[in-house]
Amino acid sequence: MPKNDLLNEFPEFEDSLSVNRKQPQPLPQEQAPILPVSPPPEPEIFPHKKSFLEKIWEGILQVGLAEGAMRIGTTTLLLALVLLVAWGMGELYKQAQDPTFSGEAALAAPPPSSTPTADLPAMPEMASSPVSGGITRLTELHTIIPTQKRMEVALYEVQSGDTLFGIAERFGLKPETLLWGNQFTLGDNPHNLRPGQELNILPVDGTYHRWSAGDGLNGVANFFGVTPEDIINFPGNHLDPSTLGDWSNPHIEAGTWLVIPGGKRDFVSWSAPEIPRDNPGVARVLGPGVCGSVVDGAVGAGVFIWPANNQFISGFDYSPATNHLGVDVAGKEGEPVYAADHGVVVYAGWNDWGYGNVVVINHGNGWQTLYAHLSAYSVACGQSVNQTNLIGAIGNSGNSSGAHLHFEMMFNGGKVNPWDYLP
Repeated sequence: MPKNDLLNEFPEFEDSLSVNRKQPQPLPQEQAPILPVSPPPEPEIFPHKKSFLEKIWEGILQVGLAEGAMRIGTTTLLLALVLLVAWGMGELYKQAQDPTFSGEAALAAPPPSSTPTADLPAMPEMASSPVSGGITRLTELHTIIPTQKRMEVALYEVQSGDTLFGIAERFGLKPETLLWGNQFTLGDNPHNLRPGQELNILPVDGTYHRWSAGDGLNGVANFFGVTPEDIINFPGNHLDPSTLGDWSNPHIEAGTWLVIPGGKRDFVSWSAPEIPRDNPGVARVLGPGVCGSVVDGAVGAGVFIWPANNQFISGFDYSPATNHLGVDVAGKEGEPVYAADHGVVVYAGWNDWGYGNVVVINHGNGWQTLYAHLSAYSVACGQSVNQTNLIGAIGNSGNSSGAHLHFEMMFNGGKVNPWDYLP
C-alpha cells in the first residue's frame, strides 16, 4: 500500500496511526465496565455577545444589590398594574355616563322578533253619560298662568331708608308718578318723603286727579295732555260710558279720584323764585326769611366755585323729572358753606316749604344761587358777600333725610343744572 503524501511530510503521524490500528484487548471478567464519557462540547463558531441589560445585571450581582433591585422592580410593576386598572375603570365610567352609550348598545342588539297574536274580539261601545257639574279640562303638559296687570291704586307705607327713586323702581313706575299721585302728601317735593307716610301707588304711569264739581272730561283731559277716552276706558276708574251723560258735565261724583293714564302736569315748586334786588319781597310766600328793601352791592363774575368742601353728591342729584332742581352736596353738620360768587343776600332765614334755613344770593348779572337745609347762617338781608365768604353751615333743617347742602342755581329766572357750571 503506498504511503500517503501526508505521511512523508509528517512521519510522526504514521506512528499515531499505527497505534490506533491495534486491536482492543479484552478486559478481565472481574473488572467493572467503564461507563461511556460524554464528548466535550464543540467550541462555538460564533461566541455569544452579552446585551447591555445583562452587563448591568452582572454589575448589580457583583456589588450585591440584586435583592434590592428585585424589590424595586416588583414594586414598579405592581404600581403600573394599579394605574392600568384605574385607567380602565375610568374609561368604563365615562362610557356609562355617555347618553349615547345605551342607545348604541340597544342599536347593536338584534331587534326582537315579532310574536303573532290572535285578534281580540270587538268590545261593545260604552254609552256615555254626562256628569252633572263636571269641569272639562284640556290635557296640557304645561300650564301658563298669565300675569294679571294691576288696575287699582295700592297703598304703601314709607319705610326708613326709602327714597323716591327706590320706591318707584320697586313698583315699576317713574319717580314723577309718585309725586303726581301724592301731591297733598309730598307737595311735589321729594325731600318731603318721611317714614310712616302712606303713599298712593298708581297702577300705571300718569297722574291722579280728584274730581271737583264743575269739572268736564274735555277740560281735565286737555290739562293732563290725554284724551277723554283714555280716562273713561281705564278699567280702574270704573266709569260706564253709557251713564256718563254730557262730557262737559258728566255724572261723576265730586271727590272721586281718577287715574289719568299717561297724564302729565307742571310741578308746583316751593323753591325760591327769582328774587330781584329791587323787589325781594316777592319771596314772602317762602317764609320769614324774606328781605325788605335791598341796596345794590357786589356783582358776580359769572365764574363759580363749589359752595362746600366736598365736591360730590349725597342724596338727590339734579332731576327736573322729580322736581329736584338742585344738587345735594355731601357734608357733615356744621361744616362751612361758602358763597359761590360775589353778590347780595336777598333771602336769609327759615323756609316754610321744607328747605329749612335758607340763604339766597342775587349776583347782579342774571345769576342767583340758593343754599338750603343750613344748621345756621351768618349773613343778613342786603349784605354784600364775596366769593369764598362764609355764609352758613351745613345742616339737616327742614325736610331733610340727613345732613347735606341743597344747592340751586338760576339764570335769568330759570333753574339750571349746577354740574354745567361748577368746576
